[in-house]
Amino acid sequence: MDQTYTAFVEGRHVATGPLHEVAVAVLRVQQAQPTVNPLVFSDASGRAADLDLRGGEHAVAARYAVAEPAQVPKGRGRPKLGVVAREVTLLPEHWEWLAAQPGGASVALRKLVHEARRSGADRDRARQARDRVYHAMSALAGDLAGFEEASRALYAGDTERLRAQMAPWPADVQAYVLRLAEPAAG
Repeated sequence: MDQTYTAFVEGRHVATGPLHEVAVAVLRVQQAQPTVNPLVFSDASGRAADLDLRGGEHAVAARYAVAEPAQVPKGRGRPKLGVVAREVTLLPEHWEWLAAQPGGASVALRKLVHEARRSGADRDRARQARDRVYHAMSALAGDLAGFEEASRALYAGDTERLRAQMAPWPADVQAYVLRLAEPAAG
């Protein structure tokens, strides 16, 4: 699935979609209203994205179009599987235990990581959703009434209190915050 971005101008939703489409929409807004300051967010992370809007629509769209994936260079290991060699620092007794496992250290580490990811997946998705929301919410609503209480409600997992604190905010900001709050949104 392609990553999507969302743009706002003064609390009003402008566009959502692939970055090249959102960038062109933001360029059009800037051309029509040169004094506004659009904000663009990665829907996956909630972080603001800085855009280079120089040139016309074709130049901007080309700058942010998705490129073909680069070929993985041939090297050690199993590059076709996406195996990447990196350094791991462990105590000697950890290395001894890993070496005694069936398949050796690499297989044992992969199994441990896989199990940890599986057992903590729901917790990790909820944490990522909170972080995603907070990044976008602080940029869009950091100076709006109820922001601090809304943040507390977000981290407490109290959606009803979050909705109540966001009530005076622009409707598009509220909708975006609630969409990002879904654990599967990223």
